Amino acid sequence: MHDLDWNDLRYALAVSSTGSVAGAAQQLSVNATTVQRRLDALETRLGARLFDRARSGYQATEAGALVIEQARRMADQADEIERSVLGRDRELSGPLRVTTAFVVMEHLLPPALAAFARDYPGIEVEVVENAFLVDLSRRHADTATSWTRMEADVALRLSANVAEHLVGRQLGMTHCRVYARRGAAGLPQEITGLQQLVKEAPWVAFERDAMNRVYDRWMRSHLSHAHIRVRVDIFNAVAAMLNTGIGVGVLPTFMAPQHPDLLPVSEVIPELSVPVWMLTHPDLRQTARVRVFMQHVGDALSMRLRDMAESEGAP
Repeated sequence: MHDLDWNDLRYALAVSSTGSVAGAAQQLSVNATTVQRRLDALETRLGARLFDRARSGYQATEAGALVIEQARRMADQADEIERSVLGRDRELSGPLRVTTAFVVMEHLLPPALAAFARDYPGIEVEVVENAFLVDLSRRHADTATSWTRMEADVALRLSANVAEHLVGRQLGMTHCRVYARRGAAGLPQEITGLQQLVKEAPWVAFERDAMNRVYDRWMRSHLSHAHIRVRVDIFNAVAAMLNTGIGVGVLPTFMAPQHPDLLPVSEVIPELSVPVWMLTHPDLRQTARVRVFMQHVGDALSMRLRDMAESEGAP
């Protein structure tokens, strides 16, 4: 196995994980012909067929399963080596990738991020929107370098559950209320019981089948018999529709300052209070730029969340 070309093995890994040449090509950002050619070359070199081509997709043969297992081990070892080296980086310079949800980037992160950028001009922060917790120990193919690259150095997440192998801290809690447009005809204009709002008010809700977030599950459970006028997929779209006066809807309270025409018409909904986590991989926590970002930005966000909770009277 040690004489095999890692580039060929990663093509086999991609076929195994996606179940097709087309899927592997999309994952690796190459064309399907390249994937097939590299797979054929690997099979020729090994003198064994690695996949059975079935209607349901590419299924690893016994020989293929052995190759895939070894290739995964090689990938994991490469990841471990790179993370260990990165973890010894002591320079307060270079790139830092942060992944978070769009709503966090728009409403929570900017002041803290701007302050960090002013204090540490040598660190180039790249923020990428991602609504799901990234496994920072795994990487995706980077054809420009024929290797792999980190998905993110730091994850900022609204989540009650985080991956056990990641390290970090809880910065505080976010809370939600029902909001309506100020002065909109036919909509409540004062704090109203949730049961009455569900029964009497028109609603802006999330997608009918969405179930990934606690907010999705809450809406599916509580609004099953409500009058739904519009369904959207993200909080920013909810806010945009609420500003038209079409109905009421749930928003995190940290969005309220940027939507002065909306007013809360419910108390804080306890089931929708969610912690904010800042996380990284254990091997990266001693990297200087990761450590200083998590301390500097983490402290700023923690203080802001605490101040907001006190002003709202939230627990």
